[in-house]
Amino acid sequence: MLNKWILGNNVRSRSEMQKRIETREKSEMPVLKFTLTVLALAGCWQPTSWTSIFRHIIYNAYTVLIVFTLYTFSMTQLLELILNVNDADTIGDALFNIIISLLACYKTIIMRMNNDGIRMLINNLTEIPFKPLDLNEIIIREKFDKRITNNTIMYIILIAISAFYMILLSFLTDFKNGALMYKAWLPFDYTISALFYLAYLHQILSFIFIGLVHPGTDNFICGLLLHACCQLEILEYRITNIANGRESLRNCVRHHLCIFEYAYTLNERFSRIIPGEFIMIMVVTCYELIHMATTSSSNITYLQDMMAVACTLAAIFYYCWFGNEIKHKSLQLSDNIWCNMEWTILSDNVKKGLIMIMNRAMIPIEFSSSHLMPMNLDSFVMVFKTSYSLFNVMKQSQKQ
Repeated sequence: MLNKWILGNNVRSRSEMQKRIETREKSEMPVLKFTLTVLALAGCWQPTSWTSIFRHIIYNAYTVLIVFTLYTFSMTQLLELILNVNDADTIGDALFNIIISLLACYKTIIMRMNNDGIRMLINNLTEIPFKPLDLNEIIIREKFDKRITNNTIMYIILIAISAFYMILLSFLTDFKNGALMYKAWLPFDYTISALFYLAYLHQILSFIFIGLVHPGTDNFICGLLLHACCQLEILEYRITNIANGRESLRNCVRHHLCIFEYAYTLNERFSRIIPGEFIMIMVVTCYELIHMATTSSSNITYLQDMMAVACTLAAIFYYCWFGNEIKHKSLQLSDNIWCNMEWTILSDNVKKGLIMIMNRAMIPIEFSSSHLMPMNLDSFVMVFKTSYSLFNVMKQSQKQ
């Protein structure tokens, strides 16, 4: 009997130890793994495992290739717009391509310049006080990680379907007729077969890089926003453990202040990207809506215009939706503390500390565009209304 009792205790000890090891391993799992992989493919993030000088040079060359391809693509479109303007469709296509390619180029440069800051933000999420400390906190983080991955996949699928349709349509029409996907001014005669293939490949690569950079950067920034929401939920869980002595009030106050500091740093790092996104959305949406209004719904380019509008609106919608979510999550913290705590069993010092957290939570965490426009659903509606108003003005001017 004694041997069985000792054996049972050993089994339970090993199982508890195994659970602790698994919990520690899960808490040390990298965050935003899939989103960072997409960002690396877009040339915006050098993988942390690429530490050798040779790999550093290779990745820098890859980033330069992407920036050079996007920049030359936009310049060929700009020169075509200046030198060979023939009709409204040519102007619209050139303007559309210039905006999205230059914005993608700008995003790539900003992200590469901020790689050290990005690495710092990611490392913060794996260290105290952001690091999950028990199984319930790990479950909370895994829930948000899964949501971020699903959002990235859905966004990429939307971009991939649109890009595949446009490339396939061009291949079946333009390529067969010896024309480029988009009209462009080139410093050589591309009617020669070898040069034509090179010019056509350049435009296809530009289209692919645009389809990688925009969803990669947008989903990464929105993923960091969602991790701020994740930390607020973990903080709520830790505050509820104060009553049973499993968590200290001082750690919770420190955690809350660190969340505000994290959100401020995130806003400082990436707020410069958003204004360009807003401008792109309004201009592209206006053009696509006008083109759709003047095109028959049975026309094969009508679906292409619808996809372009969906892709451009999806970008700003992501920012506004998740910016709105972090604002409401930070404001709800005060109400959740009030409703979920057993105030009668708490000491006076703990009550004062909780009231301090609640007062601080009355000021929401808000993500903004260059500290001018808050990123929330009201801003998205405003952008959409502004785009539609510009569309009406431009349509009326066309009729006159």
